Amino acid sequence: MGSAGLFAGCSALSFSRKGSGTTASNKPKSDEPAKGNPTVDENSAILRRLAQDNWAQSKADLATAVTLRDAGIYYASVFFAQQASEKALKAVITGRLQKTPRGHNLITFANELNAPLDVMNAAAELNLEFLASRNPEHAEGVPAQMYDLASAILHLQASQKIVDWARNML
Repeated sequence: MGSAGLFAGCSALSFSRKGSGTTASNKPKSDEPAKGNPTVDENSAILRRLAQDNWAQSKADLATAVTLRDAGIYYASVFFAQQASEKALKAVITGRLQKTPRGHNLITFANELNAPLDVMNAAAELNLEFLASRNPEHAEGVPAQMYDLASAILHLQASQKIVDWARNML
């Protein structure tokens, strides 16, 4: 059954919660956050923690990419290099801009941060690897057979450029 069948007869404008002070057509009755919603300070703390977690995972992903390169598993090294860059940029966006970025587009993230040209170029080098390094339909072949040492080194260098820049931005 499609969503139209599930929600037939329901109107978004008629939605309200008893006792919450919130309806679709008005704001909360007071300046206090609705029950269950974080305060500004709590939200800031949540975003700080998310930025720290993304940064920590970025460092772990970069170390994993190096380990996989050294082990000769080049396609996975490239994927983790992309992941390290993605999480580093997300850490900066979350920490500095106080918002949670969605998606995997490194160019969009770097642009949002007004990154310098060398970081933008590194983001462009890694951007498509999120899919191409893992999925045959995006790689037009078997990713495990398409990457070599030179490719892993190129992508690790691009990732290191982004991670180093992000470290200075945090």
